[in-house]
Amino acid sequence: MGEAASIDMDQRIARRLRALRDDRGWSLDELARRSGVSRASLSRLENGEVSPTAQVLGRLCAAHGLTVSRLMVQAEGEFAPLLRPSAQPHWSDPETGMTRRFLSPPGQALAGEVVRCHLPAGARIAYERPPRPGLEHHLVMEEGGLAITVDGRSYDLTAGDCLRYQLFGASSFMADERTGARYLLFIV
Repeated sequence: MGEAASIDMDQRIARRLRALRDDRGWSLDELARRSGVSRASLSRLENGEVSPTAQVLGRLCAAHGLTVSRLMVQAEGEFAPLLRPSAQPHWSDPETGMTRRFLSPPGQALAGEVVRCHLPAGARIAYERPPRPGLEHHLVMEEGGLAITVDGRSYDLTAGDCLRYQLFGASSFMADERTGARYLLFIV
């Protein structure tokens, strides 16, 4: 994804985050309280002055009760039943270098989602809570290695492994120091 496309996606995310907060009638202070993200950071995000990190997006999505991929498709606009690779939204975390390609952006009435993720070598992402308690994941490793902790239980995954779990508490993902990690995440 080119720099211009990344900036454009950041602007669309900023507009969607502001709309979500406005729809709920929340002040910046209220969203800061609910998400644990500072009021100043929220203001800068909503004004498109900074790119959101995966951790910040995770906190904001948890506060709004939606997955990151659902936020992305809402930022993209209309539901399309067929998405060619060139039309699949993707996003990069400026802090860790993690990338997500949203292979099947969800429609309003559809729950399942498929996301292709890449964590560079040694990258770590941690989430304090899920966007929705009980959210089901099926994580299928494509390449590399990934250490994942879900609700205090740890797993070491390599290519071909599939881990199925539900999220109720904290989770973290740590890519192998040499190979990084590429995986598909099926979200139900």
